[in-house]
Amino acid sequence: MTRIGLYQHADCGRHDTGWRHPEHQGRLRAVMQALEGALPELHEHIEPVVPEHADPALLELTHTPEHIRTVREACEEAAASHGILSLDPDTVVSPASWDAAMAAAGCATQAVDAVLSGRHASAFCAVRPPGHHATPNRAMGFCLFNNVAIAARHALSHDGIDRVLIVDWDVHHGNGTQDIFWEDPDVFFLSMHQSPLYPGTGAASETGAGEGEGTTLNLPMAPGQPPEVYVETFLEGVDRALVMFAPDFVLISAGFDAAAEDPLGGFTLREEDFRALTLGVIERTRGTAGGRVVSLLEGGYKPEELGRSVVTHLKALIEAAESG
Repeated sequence: MTRIGLYQHADCGRHDTGWRHPEHQGRLRAVMQALEGALPELHEHIEPVVPEHADPALLELTHTPEHIRTVREACEEAAASHGILSLDPDTVVSPASWDAAMAAAGCATQAVDAVLSGRHASAFCAVRPPGHHATPNRAMGFCLFNNVAIAARHALSHDGIDRVLIVDWDVHHGNGTQDIFWEDPDVFFLSMHQSPLYPGTGAASETGAGEGEGTTLNLPMAPGQPPEVYVETFLEGVDRALVMFAPDFVLISAGFDAAAEDPLGGFTLREEDFRALTLGVIERTRGTAGGRVVSLLEGGYKPEELGRSVVTHLKALIEAAESG
């Protein structure tokens, strides 16, 4: 039986933002506690994996050397001062943040390798810091490096992988992912997000440029709508993308801050809605991607709700693998 890979690394939990910061260490603790509680049901279907740290050279797939150096030096400064250092009003580093970032990138890239080799049917990466706001040259929105973008470029380095679809249901627009692939025809970026909301990007008119014109699809949505409206809109967006783009591989920026009652958003999704999104993406892309999906944790700032949503998402990955 081919199992689902669960990629995690203890160093991701060492990224210390302070307990008053929304993206705090308790987020991953809540995820792992929820997974532990579901273990009797999941253990036959899940293979936990602790990957190696990524080679920092992999960061250059999506980020400038100057940005990489800036983050690394900030982490070294935080280590020297034994404190927390702000990169911008929202984004901080601590003495262990470099190790956390390398662990997160290692989870992302090694999950891609495992799914493409057939070791796993699909995979989920329980990582932090999140990544989809990080641009080629800037850390922002709690994000240091763009994990999903690194994973996409890494997937494209494999033989037979020519087109990658990234879908992002985080309540905030993945501006960094959009920027990285703005002119890239080999990566289609689809984002459904609340508007207006941080970071203020993601208008429907933003569709890419140059050779990448048409390979960005933004679905800005008002808060407070019935959950089925968000699910239907997102999956209709996937259908629109597939009219012009046949992906060989799929990546999910799984932002569970789209959940109802999340303190940083106004969407209304429940656990069963994340199941519907997960199954809908895999079923629609199975014809070309063959169920090869890697999902990466992005937002989600109500820890207990985050844990439950991740368990539901993982169960949906198992369900999709068994039905495929």
